[in-house]
Amino acid sequence: MLKIFSGIYKGRRIKTVKGQLVRPTTARLKLSFFDIMQDQIRDTIFLDGFGGSGNVGLEALSRGASYVVFIDELPESVRLLRENLDHVGVPRDHYRIIQGDFNRSVIALSKEGYLFDIIFLDPPYDLLTYANPLKVVHKRGILSKSGVLVLERPVHIKFDGKYFNRFRVQTQGRKCLDFYRTPDQSDGEEAL
Repeated sequence: MLKIFSGIYKGRRIKTVKGQLVRPTTARLKLSFFDIMQDQIRDTIFLDGFGGSGNVGLEALSRGASYVVFIDELPESVRLLRENLDHVGVPRDHYRIIQGDFNRSVIALSKEGYLFDIIFLDPPYDLLTYANPLKVVHKRGILSKSGVLVLERPVHIKFDGKYFNRFRVQTQGRKCLDFYRTPDQSDGEEAL
């Protein structure tokens, strides 16, 4: 079991899916992400792509994100995510769950006019060897002009985020977080 570290739901436990198909973001990596982004979470529209049981998105809600969209394809993950949201006590008007393919879900969100302040992507690592989840985000324009996109990946997988400007890499053991901005954001903006 994982837990929420800070905010209004601090200390609440989160169930995770058992098995090889799901790998939750580790506590250390999650804490590192929220330590870096702490001043930027409040009142944001947040996308937890490849959300699993909701570990990162629930922490964002606890720390003041106004709305989180969770995307996951696996029925077991979505079932547990719903259970976790109910257990934690998150009001239903603060989140949306989409069970489906990431690319198709992003296309649908784009058609609905969604713009996200923060996008967190923790895809299956093997996906990064043959696909680029940043491409659909870029093509569909769902990251706000001042937004930040964060990709979790293992350090041994070299990844080209060519659609965005990477401005920071945070490494924790054998995993890292790549922080990206849209190409039109000013180079003079303060780095995280």
